[in-house]
Amino acid sequence: MGTPTGMTFELQPVLTGALIELRPLRADDSDALFAVASDPGIWEQHPDRHRYREDRFQIFFREAMASGGALIVADRATGAVIGSSRFYGYDEQASEVEIGWSFLARAYWGGRYNAEMKQLMLDHAFRFVERVVFLVGPDNLRSQHALAKIGALRVGMRPDPEGRARVLFEITRTSRSAP
Repeated sequence: MGTPTGMTFELQPVLTGALIELRPLRADDSDALFAVASDPGIWEQHPDRHRYREDRFQIFFREAMASGGALIVADRATGAVIGSSRFYGYDEQASEVEIGWSFLARAYWGGRYNAEMKQLMLDHAFRFVERVVFLVGPDNLRSQHALAKIGALRVGMRPDPEGRARVLFEITRTSRSAP
């Protein structure tokens, strides 16, 4: 199958929208991103409900850096770090990539910022793959609802990299362009 364009998937692009900019995560982003992640309310439905604690956040941050696909989300109006997301598990043969590990400061919840973040990431991904998947904790109803709002379809279950059961959502290039 391969990539639609024959180009190599760039896992850490700079993506700019009207409200936000996504850019590669850097080691010096730790403090600014922890300031956002330290809000327990962000994690109340997440499988790791304690990610607001610095020790748990540092594990997340190290894994994000090691992934090679982590992005910082910055508010274009203020330049402030407001969250992060990640491209992960790029599979050229299956023409698939995962978007995940996404979170935003609660002041940015409500649709516009998440919708733009996902739109920018989907636009980028569909230059290279036919299918984008999202893995969500079964109890994370907030994220499941947000994915449905952007047109992702719940298609089953799939284990995450640690083998835990996750709800599998997908958006395909053809479903996205359908009327």
